[in-house]
Amino acid sequence: MGDGLETAVVAGGCFWCTEAVFDRLEGVQSVESGYTGGHVAQPSYRQVCGGDTGHAEAVKIVFDPAKIPYADLLDIFFATHDPTQLNRQGNDVGPQYRSAVFPQNAAQQAEAKAAIARAQADFEQPIVTTIEPAAPWYEAEAEHQEYFDRVGDNNPYCTAVVSPKVRKFMQKYASRLKG
Repeated sequence: MGDGLETAVVAGGCFWCTEAVFDRLEGVQSVESGYTGGHVAQPSYRQVCGGDTGHAEAVKIVFDPAKIPYADLLDIFFATHDPTQLNRQGNDVGPQYRSAVFPQNAAQQAEAKAAIARAQADFEQPIVTTIEPAAPWYEAEAEHQEYFDRVGDNNPYCTAVVSPKVRKFMQKYASRLKG
């Protein structure tokens, strides 16, 4: 990126949850919700939710590797969703909710493999997270950006799913949070 910043793209179920976690990390400059890994140009949320565009709900994280290395982002990614569920996270079911890493270069590809190996020690079931080629990125509609921070517990899904995940994350990674 020329300014020392790097980009990471991961999919761990509903992008509202994933974005809410990574937004709070020291060293993360921005997090954008979107779609990647599919075969339809400029897909809409409705199309992706249909499950037949091939896209995953994902987040694009711009980060400073001097403050938070890519390996740490991946370790947090694996600790904040269930990478043993194929094409689902809890009640969110379909290939758009798959667990996937989209490395942006060869170094990230190698680190993704290493992160899966590290994470496997924390799970009894095999990790099914896929490592997929970098693919075109499509930003999600404006209403999906910073969704949890805007809507929070005014949405029953956020109350039941996102809030507990964010609280657990903030307790486990208190020392890594933005000041």
